[in-house]
Amino acid sequence: MSDRTRAVIINSPNNPTGRVYGAETLRALGEALTSHATRCGRPIYLLADEPYSHIVYDGLRLPNILEAYPDTLLITSFSKELSIPGERLGLVAISPRIRERDELSAALTLANRILGFVNAPALIQRAVAKVAGLTVDISPYVRRRELFSQVLSQAGIEFFKPQGAFYFFPKAPGGDDLAFVQRLKQENILAVPGRGFGRAGYFRLAFCVPESVIERAAPGFLRATKG
Repeated sequence: MSDRTRAVIINSPNNPTGRVYGAETLRALGEALTSHATRCGRPIYLLADEPYSHIVYDGLRLPNILEAYPDTLLITSFSKELSIPGERLGLVAISPRIRERDELSAALTLANRILGFVNAPALIQRAVAKVAGLTVDISPYVRRRELFSQVLSQAGIEFFKPQGAFYFFPKAPGGDDLAFVQRLKQENILAVPGRGFGRAGYFRLAFCVPESVIERAAPGFLRATKG
């Protein structure tokens, strides 16, 4: 952070790593932001991107980010928690502790009107309002996470088991994520190089696919790691 910093963006559960930031981490972040804002003499907003907030595993709970830092804007999406990704429908919640909340609300409303093409159709907005509070059944994701963990382990690929969302972000065998992703492509396995997320040497895999797809990919991972 510098004197030019106006906002900090975090994403938890994280895409691409699957990491969930704990309460202690968020409290420490809040303290750092408060200290920096005090030195700068103006607020620094925390933009908390949480579209995967209901897709968490192993009994974890996502801490309430609004308790960690007062100048927070919470961003979420029905696209993930209701499995309607094509709709791109979500919301921004402004913390009631933000002093400029009225100005921020007016600015968001104006920006939304100007960028009218991003607005969801009225019909789907009304449909989503009827299911507010509901979430997708995550048990298929739990099974796919376990299955994918087995596939990667058998291939000798080092990885962090995701705590949330539906991505793995393993280390690329050999260290070159572009080269390894190309080898996977030859096996009809789609992956994203980690350098696209600012982290070369890793690659992203999504497990929001049928379990049969993950099972059929196992031999391809083995061949790619030996290539």
